Amino acid sequence: MIGTRLVTLLLACAATIVHVNAAPVQNHTDETSPNLTSLEKRATIPLTSSQVASFRPYTNFAAVAGCPPATVLAWNCGINGTPPTAKCNANPTFTPVAAGGNGASVQFWYVGYDANLASVIVGFQGTDADKILPILTDADFFLTTLDSGLFPGLSSDIKTHNGFNDAQMASASAVLSAVNTAMSRFGARRVTVTGHSLGGAIATISAVHLKLHLPSTTTFKVVTYGCPRVGNQAFANYFNSRFPGANSRINNQDDIVPIVPGRFLGFDHVEGEIHILNNNGWVSCPGQDNEDGDCTIGYVPNIFAGDTGDHSGPYDGIRMGCS
Repeated sequence: MIGTRLVTLLLACAATIVHVNAAPVQNHTDETSPNLTSLEKRATIPLTSSQVASFRPYTNFAAVAGCPPATVLAWNCGINGTPPTAKCNANPTFTPVAAGGNGASVQFWYVGYDANLASVIVGFQGTDADKILPILTDADFFLTTLDSGLFPGLSSDIKTHNGFNDAQMASASAVLSAVNTAMSRFGARRVTVTGHSLGGAIATISAVHLKLHLPSTTTFKVVTYGCPRVGNQAFANYFNSRFPGANSRINNQDDIVPIVPGRFLGFDHVEGEIHILNNNGWVSCPGQDNEDGDCTIGYVPNIFAGDTGDHSGPYDGIRMGCS
């Protein structure tokens, strides 16, 4: 188990997930992408060992987001695995620029630059079982429009989970300022946004926010782990159109979190799922909510078929969290 916080989330979802099984399957077509239905049914694509290994830097960056700001700014963080390997030391060419949050009302976040990846890195803290306030965030299942000041020009049809929306707004201005500083200081033109669990949801919304405010020449990469559904179909469509082929949404084995909030509540995943199988193989699942048996909703049709212990990993041997 990963703590009372996630258990609370799952109990809040139990009745709705059971209802999904009883309800007729909805037709989640994409008006701007007419082939989406066929994409949802497309067979999975196995990843090679080198492709799997290429995610390790981002996995460590997502894990480090669970560290307090002072730890991140010193780039001196926890130990993972046997023999011990420092998660910060796994990315030795990273230079921190800014970090913030209190781990409760504002999730931890950090911004820096990785010379090896030639990218600004933006990381957001995931679900923290030891804090009570984020429980309220995860249990707040409503769709709301994005703030027009932070997201100018977006249609009012585009909506996200309001708890995730509020969590992103809490640090949005500070994160954007830090990204601008990092891009200027290092001459960067690439931005990578990452996070685990709640941090993955914040990262998904933050990527949209940053793209609206950074130079049009900026290249983006989004890598999330154990991310819940973030918004409605209109949000997913918008995200997919702005980040084609640039999003990787990695789910581990029987993790329950990626199947909530339920689709019948109006939530839909963005594209980019990569599912880690029980034999530790990794497969790409084309489409938004791919129903193939090797993808997450094939593995975990409801919360009673899942395992909360898979939420923190391992992701290619790396578990989430500062230590």
